[in-house]
Amino acid sequence: MIRTESEYKEAVKRLQNDRTVIQKQKQELLKLNLKPEEIKRAMDPTLSFHEQLKEEVEWYERVKRGDFGILSSLRKIGRLLIALRISSGLTQKELAKLLSVPEPQISRDERNEYHGISVERAARILDIFRAHTETRVEVDPPPSRRRLAAVHS
Repeated sequence: MIRTESEYKEAVKRLQNDRTVIQKQKQELLKLNLKPEEIKRAMDPTLSFHEQLKEEVEWYERVKRGDFGILSSLRKIGRLLIALRISSGLTQKELAKLLSVPEPQISRDERNEYHGISVERAARILDIFRAHTETRVEVDPPPSRRRLAAVHS
């Protein structure tokens, strides 16, 4: 995940470089007279990494514009908190100061996408960015009493 402007710039450079590498790789495979499915199989890992990096760059660009999308699960709250910091233009160091925590704590938290964060801490971060959330719970399909009892046994 891209969390800083310098990581973003590096990722954009890598994307540009990857395009050249992909073209060269494809040309070399074509010279070997491989079948299209063999070329595809050989190219798939490189293309997959390229697409993943492209998605990360697009995500970073969206959050810089303030487009956070919909939070479909509370397990994704960490990514939202990172997005809020990025869109505000705050550095990890500046956020750490506002939260009165050491900068390495923010770096570690973001690296782990705030996994295990307390509701209170998430609320403090949301308050710093003056962000408001709306929660709606949908159960699909509705659990039966029997299934719920089995889960809690």
